[in-house]
Amino acid sequence: MPTFLYDLFRTALGMSVMLGICYTFSANRRAIDWKLVGIGVTMQVVLAILILKVNGVSVVFDYVAAGFRKTLEFTGAGSQFLFGSIVTDFDSFGYIFAFQVLPTIIFFSALSAVLYYFGILQRVVYGLAWLLSKAMGLSGPESLAAAANVFIGQTEAPLVIKPYLERMTRSELLCVMVGGMATIAGSVFVSYIGFLGGTSPESQQFFARHLLTASIISAPAAIVCAKMLLPEDSKELAAVTGAHSADPHEAKKPERDERLEMAADDSNNLLDAISRGTTDGLRLAVNVGAMLLVFTAFIYMLNVFFVGGTDILNDAARWAGLTGTDWNEAIAASTQGRFEGFSFTYLLALLFAPVAWIIGVPYEDVIVIGQLLGLKTVINEFVAYDTFRTVQASGITLNPKSVLIVAYALCGFANFASIGIQVGGIGAIAPGQRKNLTELGLISLLGGTVACLMTGTIAGMFY
Repeated sequence: MPTFLYDLFRTALGMSVMLGICYTFSANRRAIDWKLVGIGVTMQVVLAILILKVNGVSVVFDYVAAGFRKTLEFTGAGSQFLFGSIVTDFDSFGYIFAFQVLPTIIFFSALSAVLYYFGILQRVVYGLAWLLSKAMGLSGPESLAAAANVFIGQTEAPLVIKPYLERMTRSELLCVMVGGMATIAGSVFVSYIGFLGGTSPESQQFFARHLLTASIISAPAAIVCAKMLLPEDSKELAAVTGAHSADPHEAKKPERDERLEMAADDSNNLLDAISRGTTDGLRLAVNVGAMLLVFTAFIYMLNVFFVGGTDILNDAARWAGLTGTDWNEAIAASTQGRFEGFSFTYLLALLFAPVAWIIGVPYEDVIVIGQLLGLKTVINEFVAYDTFRTVQASGITLNPKSVLIVAYALCGFANFASIGIQVGGIGAIAPGQRKNLTELGLISLLGGTVACLMTGTIAGMFY
């Protein structure tokens, strides 16, 4: 079979399985709007073609990606002033996460605050929201939140539609939550470019372009997953809109007519906006650094326990006079040294390897990529990307197609910790929705994970 046809087959298989998962866990399969599903999937593919293959559009997005890459240089200037040669002398100090990545989060958070203050970010979000609203028939608040999630975080995006949150239906609320799970914030987006691209401008540009594409095409995927998992309930929508019908069986779905209106910026002046953005970025950077320290230590601890426990079982078997395979040595040999034995990360790799194959990863890389998908889901995408960078730096050769797919599939906040973040963040500004938020937590994680995997599957078609 020609390579192109094989890639199309793998993409079709992956998308079918992902949509099948949403159908299986749907709260009301008969109410699924298959037209919306078709439009959403088509929009994903069309946007990917436009951004990656159509020259005029591709050049524009290359310039945008280059702009994101340039922010690394701007951050580097501030970091060098503060930390000196530690930032630039890689030969002596190597790549230090705290000095190379975390400052990027702080600077871009401040830059985003400036763009919001001048109304630039609102116009970009509004344009994408208008497209989603017209193409997929979403309400104004839904489309605004979905578009905002492409550029800002999962707790910041709901602030854009704060006046509407209390009156949202469960389906609309899930759409907001899944959108937050399936995308990443602009501040960490830029840090990933430096994180994965290292010091090479070409590598930085590669990841900037593809991570930007991933974040954009994940928006319609998140909507598709949310609307399949929890289709709009006409009775609930009628209660919210105040629409009534004499015959509920023949009643048409009430229309939501809220305008696309974003919450205004409440900064007093430009300096106030920069100060707020810097403070928010610092809080996020410290949280990311502390989280990575703790979770990396936990992973190392679990790996030691798993491998050590397997060694004990091997020794017990030999003491009992049983001869057989040393499982840690066998696993290390079978994975060409990619895993030291039956570790926690190897267990995740085994569990998620079938998922990696389904989304199009070449067979020889499914164990390694499965490990990354598992880390992203169980812990977070920062740990997964860190492991991804470590794998590449260790000399392990991955198929370029695997690199592309996993870069897209990891690009989202879908993990267990995000459930708590969303319940706490959205619940604080819409207390009346806290019960719904807690009930929809796990299903939003499923929707966000599937949306990211759909994005990775489509990326594999364009390798």
